[in-house]
Amino acid sequence: MGGLCLEDLQVGQGAELTRSVSEDDLRAFAAVTGDDNPLHLDEVYAAATPFGGRIAHGMLCAGYISAVIGRELPGKGSVYVSQSLRFRRPVRIGDTVTARARITGIDTARARVTLATTCLVAGKVVVDGEAEVIAPRRGAPAPP
Repeated sequence: MGGLCLEDLQVGQGAELTRSVSEDDLRAFAAVTGDDNPLHLDEVYAAATPFGGRIAHGMLCAGYISAVIGRELPGKGSVYVSQSLRFRRPVRIGDTVTARARITGIDTARARVTLATTCLVAGKVVVDGEAEVIAPRRGAPAPP
């Protein structure tokens, strides 16, 4: 299946991925989600906002966190239960975002894992929060 089972996890374990935000990413995200807020897509409009220019959708960064959880920690077969998010700073086209997840708690009886989640740009937190996922158990049926 590729990914870690509940029995492989321990508090403090972490994973990350890095992505650069492009014009195409914003347009694709807007097309898929329907979020065509001009703050993300229209430079003239966005220039007149407190941000002084276009910014990435906050949920795009949340998607990077989802990718860390779904690919790395715990990885394939994990199931998102919840995610809290705080948007701390804007992310702009050309920024390189590092999404991180670190295990802060494990409920073995329920196979639930709590993770501190963050996205950083140039070492500064742009998004943070907490996720709860169900981790697959060793020997359990693999997802389809």
